[in-house]
Amino acid sequence: MKIEEIIKTTSPMAIGKKTVLNIMYTQNVLAEKFNEILKAYDLSPEQFNVLRILKGQNGKPTNMCVIQERMIAKTSNTTRLVDKLLLKELVTREICPGNRRKMEIAITEKGLELLADLNPKVEHHECLLAQKLSAEELEQLNYLLEKLRTINP
Repeated sequence: MKIEEIIKTTSPMAIGKKTVLNIMYTQNVLAEKFNEILKAYDLSPEQFNVLRILKGQNGKPTNMCVIQERMIAKTSNTTRLVDKLLLKELVTREICPGNRRKMEIAITEKGLELLADLNPKVEHHECLLAQKLSAEELEQLNYLLEKLRTINP
């Protein structure tokens, strides 16, 4: 369905505006589907992102700065996210022995088990989306999105 039909406009749009609206609308559609998967696990996309970052540390704890650097949503309040994951016993937080001002965060076994259950569902969701485009179209889309992100206003 065309973006003009979705937003029910009859007046012509500048191509730049149409592109931005298409990207924003598509992001919302993708987020809604992704949130449906996470809802069953009582996780937000940002909490899921933190868990995946910690899993990628291969059992080694990391600090808040590293987590923040790797977050998809850079505006996320990492401390609050970690606090919520702590309450769910999905992560641990300890004072760094070498620097008492630094906190070390690690994923727990419970967090790893949750990801082991959740990741196949997320991967299936991603595959369903990717099936709508050819490999060449996916490469082109990634290229164009990366190119758009390099624009400095």
